[in-house]
Amino acid sequence: MAAEAGSLDRRLAARATLALALAGVRYWGTVAPVVRVELEHWRRRAAAIPDARLRALALSKLEEERFNAEAGAMLATLAPRAHRGDVVEAIVALQVLFDLLDGLTEQPLREPLTDGERLFAPFTDALLPHPRPRVTRSEDGYLQELSDAAIAALARLPARGSVIGLAAASARRAAQAQVRMHASPALGIDQLRDWARTQAQGTGLQWHELAAGAASSVLVVHALIAAAADVETTPAQVAGIEHAYLSICVLLTLLDSLIDEQRDARAGRPGYIGLFEDRELLAQTLAAAAVRASEQARALSGGAHHVTVLTGVVAYYTSAPDAGGERVRPLVARLHRSLAPLITPSLAFMRAWRLTRRLRAGRA
Repeated sequence: MAAEAGSLDRRLAARATLALALAGVRYWGTVAPVVRVELEHWRRRAAAIPDARLRALALSKLEEERFNAEAGAMLATLAPRAHRGDVVEAIVALQVLFDLLDGLTEQPLREPLTDGERLFAPFTDALLPHPRPRVTRSEDGYLQELSDAAIAALARLPARGSVIGLAAASARRAAQAQVRMHASPALGIDQLRDWARTQAQGTGLQWHELAAGAASSVLVVHALIAAAADVETTPAQVAGIEHAYLSICVLLTLLDSLIDEQRDARAGRPGYIGLFEDRELLAQTLAAAAVRASEQARALSGGAHHVTVLTGVVAYYTSAPDAGGERVRPLVARLHRSLAPLITPSLAFMRAWRLTRRLRAGRA
């Protein structure tokens, strides 16, 4: 039985390697050019924001976190070419909007939950089945333009109606997790835990896993947007994508928090790994989430492509310089073992990518 499972994993690893190569060809040929145009458009628009503080934050987010939009747009490689550009436009607009709102809700708010939900309205409203028209005020025009751009791009996707319900739920979940985590220094962690326990019902996740997965559920939204580009997408496929990518998001958030642990501590920011009682529970959760996400991803239509997203996420974070630290290294090794041999091609690619970036930076 073990030999058979190993053979299946090796065959899937081979298919994932081919899927990674195909995604690379599609990305650099048909996705990256659109991403560059969209990000430059939003950079120019951010530079014209009248409010100096919002302008500075918007520009810094575009500069420092543009990789989030570039990586999220990789999911557009799963979409039929005829609608790939629309998928990229929607993903980039929503990711830029989400990152900016994340920054805004990190700042002190008079009413952390109420004000946080209000700030996230342009993001959550963009995913409503029938988006409500909003009166644009001068100070939030940039936010609303991002939301409107996503709405317009989504409207052009043939299977929008099949995905919008779960996409809207995922967007609300992402907004609530961010707002509640940012509110925890003022309001305590109980309000986050109680919300996450309710949300976790029926998911098979513990509350701290749900909170972590919810925090980066904008990736779930992106995956559903890519699925909306295919007219043959079924409700069952949509549900499978939502489950698999929520599991991937558990890994994404926890690895991000793990790698940023020291920086978050110095800045006094709460991190998601702080929700776990001890290091061993965190290690067990990461390994279990990897196995669950792998099983769910491979069960999807085009499973090899979704497996490359999972292994790409893990490889990106675990190849970072801070992943070699004494407190992080054992968890990374355990996670790699749980995904072997599937992670091998993505890890090799990501290490080569990081080496290339260091060499270019050195020459510069």
